[in-house]
Amino acid sequence: MNRARVLLLNSALGALDYRVPNDMAVEAGSIIEVPLGPRRIAGVVWEEERFPDARTVANDRLRPIAWASPAPPLPAPLRRLIEWTADYYMAPLSAVLRMALSSGAALTDQRTIIEYRATGLVPDRLTPQRQQALEAIGDFQGIPRELAEKADVSLAVIRGLIKAEALEAVEVEANAPYAAPQPKYAAPALNQAQQAAADRLTAAVDKSGDKDGFQTFLLDGVTGSGKTEVYFEAIARAINDDRQVMVLLPEIALTEPFLKRFAARFGVQPVAWHSGLRQSERRRAWLAVARGQAKVVVGARSALFLPFPNLGLIVVDEAHEISFKQEDGVHYHARDVAVMRGLFEKCPVLLASATPAIETRHQVALGRYEEIRLPSRFGGAQIPDISGIDLLQTPPDRQRWIAPPLVKAMAETLEKGEQALLFLNRRGYAPLTLCRHCGYRFQCPNCTAWMVEHRISHRLACHHCGHVMPTPRECPECHEEDALVACGPGVERIADEVNQIFPDARTAIVTSDTLWSPERAAEFVESVEQGLVDIIVGTQLITKGYHFPNLTLVGVIDADLGLEGGDLRASERCFQQISQVAGRAGRGEKPGHVYLQTRMMDAPVIKALLSGDAQRFYETETENRRIAGAPPFGRYAAIIISDEDANLAASIARKLGKSAPQTEHLHIYGPAPAPLAQLRGRHRHRLLVHASRTVNIQAAISHWLKSVTWPASVRVTIDIDPYNFL
Repeated sequence: MNRARVLLLNSALGALDYRVPNDMAVEAGSIIEVPLGPRRIAGVVWEEERFPDARTVANDRLRPIAWASPAPPLPAPLRRLIEWTADYYMAPLSAVLRMALSSGAALTDQRTIIEYRATGLVPDRLTPQRQQALEAIGDFQGIPRELAEKADVSLAVIRGLIKAEALEAVEVEANAPYAAPQPKYAAPALNQAQQAAADRLTAAVDKSGDKDGFQTFLLDGVTGSGKTEVYFEAIARAINDDRQVMVLLPEIALTEPFLKRFAARFGVQPVAWHSGLRQSERRRAWLAVARGQAKVVVGARSALFLPFPNLGLIVVDEAHEISFKQEDGVHYHARDVAVMRGLFEKCPVLLASATPAIETRHQVALGRYEEIRLPSRFGGAQIPDISGIDLLQTPPDRQRWIAPPLVKAMAETLEKGEQALLFLNRRGYAPLTLCRHCGYRFQCPNCTAWMVEHRISHRLACHHCGHVMPTPRECPECHEEDALVACGPGVERIADEVNQIFPDARTAIVTSDTLWSPERAAEFVESVEQGLVDIIVGTQLITKGYHFPNLTLVGVIDADLGLEGGDLRASERCFQQISQVAGRAGRGEKPGHVYLQTRMMDAPVIKALLSGDAQRFYETETENRRIAGAPPFGRYAAIIISDEDANLAASIARKLGKSAPQTEHLHIYGPAPAPLAQLRGRHRHRLLVHASRTVNIQAAISHWLKSVTWPASVRVTIDIDPYNFL
């Protein structure tokens, strides 16, 4: 190979040809650096036939490749996945490729990395920024950039602390091998249904790599049925076959508890992959995966693009979760991309869920996915009873949010020495703060959203852009003191009410604000398991995968909250979320009970939850989608136009609307101001594309957008199969 076609990490350039120096060996997938003008840029050698339209340059005019990474080449199945993801989600190839090269440090031949940690020494010159940095860093160790990000200070502050010897250098081995999991370490005793499911999955794993090795399974089991134990057997078979396994989890907070559970079964922890890893940890994991040394990787959706050379099984746990949908950058859905990776790798894909998405159920109905069911809980544990509390008939006391029947049930639970969980999917203390004197409402300066009061941290925060400000003592409009009033409840307010009603109970608040890392999640799990917590008050974070045998009561504070807004999946999400949180009750030997507080007792989703008739709910919801031509029977795509200039954003949106294609089976609605009309200082307008399954929606949108031009400041974002309609 004396020339190579290179896909660069620059979306404006596409693929370019370069000369391969005589002393350099590269192949398709090799990671390299090439000159581009006066600078060097990273790229990957790609097959020439994949870019037939690339401009051909004579050999004597080609510039030479500057450097080739010693890291293994990106495997062909991963390259095909990158192409498919870019094509399906209408994203630049370079943007998807960047996700596969997610650890730049792993591409070098570095053997050690220098990190820094606190020495305990307080510098003579202790500025507020230095003090803030030392308090935030604590026991954390990392490179200077990571320390600066963690402490929210400039890099200069960190360098000053290093110079003042408040931080010391630590040499970290970059490529230490991981211990291999042992398939027979603590093999469980499965019941008959579990064993049958495990046998079917292990048989599929044995076919990995064959031409018919790809198959997608839905492991549909009620909460507490032992789905994890079943797919652990499939993982054990893959390890025995000397293959690699990828397990995707929906939340970083689940990672640490899962790692402990995995270690109890296989003797060692799997390799973790998520955004909370230090650079040295990411480098070590990426290289171990690329070299085939990491046998089992557990991570968030970004693990999908790791360079596995020998995948034998892909598991997507809690596959119904909305957090598998990426909402910025490349708008991909990890569940669907995982299925495509399995196709390219010729290995089985397992989607595990107690409440599968309608799209997944539809694939089962079409015969494309094979369903494996676990209809009962493991070890004789019973499904909890579910009761409704009609808030129109039995409202809470004034300035209270917990209705009397739920208060009574909580008191009885605590008397028996058991634990209770209250669920409200709203962070903070209150979603709105206003002045009772003049009516002023606190709104984010960057977004069309109210500032949420967080009383624990004494701040107002925007949950969309992250803007924060101290909670003022007086109204900024009329300057009246002590006139600010919190409207509506968040989990912090519910926790305050719990502390007033049950002052002796030990309460834990579980949100992304309190469990911001896997380590914090592990501490929380341990405290609950040791009986150090009586009442948990949490958001959707608590619905995912936790197993607390002594938790017997679940109260849903506002079962109607998820039904608000115009989301076509609102009822389905509400059903999934409440079913999942209800599944936290009665997972041990003690029976569980669930109370739903609602003002909509006649809503179909509430009726389904109370009756336990999930099948009828899904049949009705599926038929409504069929009639509306909504997914999975039709296709949606969202087009968002944004700019800091409100008039320019509106003008380009109207221009796009006027040039919309007039095609049979394709309808375009809008433009209209987005429900979240301003986000991070940018004004937003939306168009919604609705098409039948017979329409190539990507081709139609591509042709349409090419007919319109807009200034560089305007962003036009395409979201194929949108889940967020804000």
